[in-house]
Amino acid sequence: MARATRVLADGLHFGEGPRWRDGRLWFSDFYDHAVKSVSPDGDVRVEFEIDDRPSGLGWTPGGDLLVVSMTRRRVLRRGADGAISVHADLGALATFHCNDMVVDASGGAYVGNFGFDLDAAIAACGVESVIADHPTARLAYVTAGGEVRVAAEDMHFPNGPVITPDGATLIVGETLAGRLTAFDIGPGGALSNRRVWAETWPRVPDGVCLDADGAIWVANPIAPECVRIAQGGEVLEVIDTGQPCFACMLGGPDGRTLFMLTAATSDHEAAARERTGRIVVAEVDSPRAGRP
Repeated sequence: MARATRVLADGLHFGEGPRWRDGRLWFSDFYDHAVKSVSPDGDVRVEFEIDDRPSGLGWTPGGDLLVVSMTRRRVLRRGADGAISVHADLGALATFHCNDMVVDASGGAYVGNFGFDLDAAIAACGVESVIADHPTARLAYVTAGGEVRVAAEDMHFPNGPVITPDGATLIVGETLAGRLTAFDIGPGGALSNRRVWAETWPRVPDGVCLDADGAIWVANPIAPECVRIAQGGEVLEVIDTGQPCFACMLGGPDGRTLFMLTAATSDHEAAARERTGRIVVAEVDSPRAGRP
């Protein structure tokens, strides 16, 4: 029997980076250049705006909010007083737009980037050709103090990072490889022991979130679905989201509300022009775990 879903909010441009915090789901709406939040009752509000497309979000131990500034390839920091500053500049490391991010217990952050102009490549060659042959990217680590270094090389569009509850493992979606990749986390955020956590192909991982049973919910941007996957690749559940699904997050009072961010398309011009973005929710069995 299919799990029941409902539309919590609509009229968005393109939602990404959902994070549960203080009784609300926070998220980035790319083409409104805004970080927004929504209550469990569907009350959407604009928290603040930036002069770029925001993407990944995460809070430091002190309560400051880190925000990925996509096209400027920066991580911004918003303090308790609302003041926004540049926390880190990734321009020397990221070879195209920055995207998703996870903040660790120390306030360090793993930040992905496209690696190349994805929209232009798809327009020129088609999706199948791009998946088969594309430049790789470097996953960045930003220290709590804002220093930037390479965390991992040769990533196939690193996306949707999560950290296990014990803080020992980073799992990253490699969108264009159709897999989830795991690393051991060492001192200072250093990564080692790279391995395949699960093959997801023909599904591709965009945003992901981890549950208390150790499974990962995967937003599939090339199909109208959010998929729960076990380590090793077994598909445990598929939820129909009605539109392609670009991000997901567990939250709600008991951590069992699955928020799924969808839109009719990820095409830049269409998404910027139209407001097809939605937040779809379902109540699931296993609650949220780990970071974000």
